Amino acid sequence: MTYIPKPRVRHPDLPTNALGLTRRDYEGSMSTLCAGCGHDSITAAIIEAAWELDLEPHRVAKVSGIGCSSKTPTYFIGQAHGFNAVHGRMPAIATGAQAAKPDLDYIGVSGDGDSLAIGLGQLCHVMRRNVDMLYVLENNGVYGLTKGQFSASADVGSRAKSGEVNRQEPIDPVLLGLALGATFVARSFSGDKGQLVPILKAGLRHRGFALVDVISPCVAFNDHADSTKSYLHTREHLEEAVAADLILPMARISTSYEPGTVRSVTLHDGSTVHFRKVPDDFDPGDRDRVYAFVRERQQAGEIPTGLLHLNADAQDHNGVLETVETPLVDLPFHELCPGEAAMEELMKEFR
Repeated sequence: MTYIPKPRVRHPDLPTNALGLTRRDYEGSMSTLCAGCGHDSITAAIIEAAWELDLEPHRVAKVSGIGCSSKTPTYFIGQAHGFNAVHGRMPAIATGAQAAKPDLDYIGVSGDGDSLAIGLGQLCHVMRRNVDMLYVLENNGVYGLTKGQFSASADVGSRAKSGEVNRQEPIDPVLLGLALGATFVARSFSGDKGQLVPILKAGLRHRGFALVDVISPCVAFNDHADSTKSYLHTREHLEEAVAADLILPMARISTSYEPGTVRSVTLHDGSTVHFRKVPDDFDPGDRDRVYAFVRERQQAGEIPTGLLHLNADAQDHNGVLETVETPLVDLPFHELCPGEAAMEELMKEFR
């Protein structure tokens, strides 16, 4: 991964939050993602949410897996703790870290490939355990790093740039979260910062697992087998000096619309998606009705967005386990390992 630091020069009149920090203090390194990538818009929204919530950068823990989406923690809150796990295994790392150090703010960033394919089992268990963290799923329907294969969230009938048509049913993370009893479920669009920032703020403040599925269009999947400019063709016919792609700049896609209304958004590849914001009288506490609403709008060809489900009364993972208030990393060794006599007394309960 390439790290390009941002210049530290800043305007002296930039607004500050309650900690005396500017938005620039919540940035990370320069992005190496494609120009126009929706993931960078999500990064900007996370920066805005963290700044508005006055999060202390050194008390934030960022975790990710593998993929374009999993590069994005590099681009926000540079002074936070960070861990890049192997493909699909970020939830296990987050669960262990949160159990040992629950007083940090945990932000997990993943993609539809990382979460809904190789990491599907891990995602299911981190939801059912209600681990206290914000989980941002950057959803673009393809494997961007490997040039546009369909991911598990690709809709039936969607067409790749290669011309292939997807015929497999998708896994919908929102319906999955509702089915497994996730206590905070939301969906948004990377181009709708006005909606996304408040959702991220709510997720960061939620006590438990907050799933935010963000539709984030990929702008650059183009390395298909029939292209003479593909990696495979170039390696077979030329003496490679450096591996590179030509990525043409594209503008970010932005939109805004009122609650209860539908907005059609045309993506860079010419396809159109239809977003519906939930109405003002929508009840996110009724999980069964939310599930029915999401399915109903999907069958109408729409993508419902907004805070879809919230269960504020559920206990988080530490509450269910009845762990002590003191973080495990701060407990002295003799309390973590009280000795053979204490273990023998404990084992009597299970005989």
